[in-house]
Amino acid sequence: MKYENKYVVITGAAKGLGLAISRQAVEAGYEVIGVGRNVSDEFNSLPLGQRTFIEFDLYNLKEIPNLVANIVNLAGSVPYALINNAATGLDGLLATQHSSEITKVLTLNLEAPILLTKDLTRRMIKCRRGRVVNISSIIAQTGFSGLSVYGATKAGLEGFTRSLSREVGRVGITVNCVAPGFMETDMTSGLQGEKLESIKRRAPLGLPNTEHVAATVLHLLDEKSERITGAIVTVDGGSTA
Repeated sequence: MKYENKYVVITGAAKGLGLAISRQAVEAGYEVIGVGRNVSDEFNSLPLGQRTFIEFDLYNLKEIPNLVANIVNLAGSVPYALINNAATGLDGLLATQHSSEITKVLTLNLEAPILLTKDLTRRMIKCRRGRVVNISSIIAQTGFSGLSVYGATKAGLEGFTRSLSREVGRVGITVNCVAPGFMETDMTSGLQGEKLESIKRRAPLGLPNTEHVAATVLHLLDEKSERITGAIVTVDGGSTA
C-alpha cells in the first residue's frame, strides 16, 4: 500500500477546532476526509476536490472497522494522517452524574480515538510512514472543577499518545498531542465580567483561538517534524507556564 496523495482524516471536522484544522490542511495542500455526525455549510464551502465528509457516529464503536475501510476506499490509498479531534464534555459534579453520561464521554473521548487509531495505524505500518495527532486539553494536567470525567479522558489520551509513539516510531509513524487551553470561540463569547478577565489574566500572550491551535497541528504534520513524537504540545497563551 502506498501514499499516492496526502489524505488527512479529521474527526469532528465540521465545526470549531476541527473546521479550523480542515481549512488549514486544505490550504497546505492536503486532501481532507472529515468524519462526524453532521456536515456543516462551512465544511462544504472548502474546495470540492480537497474535501470529503463521512457522516458517522463515533459512539458506534463496533462499526469503526467499517468506517476505516470506507476511508481507505474513498482515498484510494492509506491516509497520511489522523487527527482525533471529536470530543464531548460533561459539566457538573461527579456525584450528580448518571453512569450513562459518564460512559458516553469515555466512549467518544477515549475509546473511539483509540480504536480508530488502531485500525488506521495498522495500515500506516505497512507504508512505514504516518502521523497521528490527538487533541487533548490543559485540563488533563491542571484539572477543573466539574470536568473530572472529561479531564480523565484527556489524561488517558495523553498516556495513550506517549506509549503508542514508542510502539510505532520504529516504522516512521509519529504520535503527538496538542493540548489547547481556554480558547476564544463562539461558545465562550458569552462570558463577561470578572470571570472572563480572570481567565485572560492567566494568559500573558492572550487567549489562543482555533486558528492558533490548528496551526500547531499542521506543524506536526509537516515532513520536517518527523523527529517530534510522544510530545504534548500546549497552546494556551502561557496560562500554565
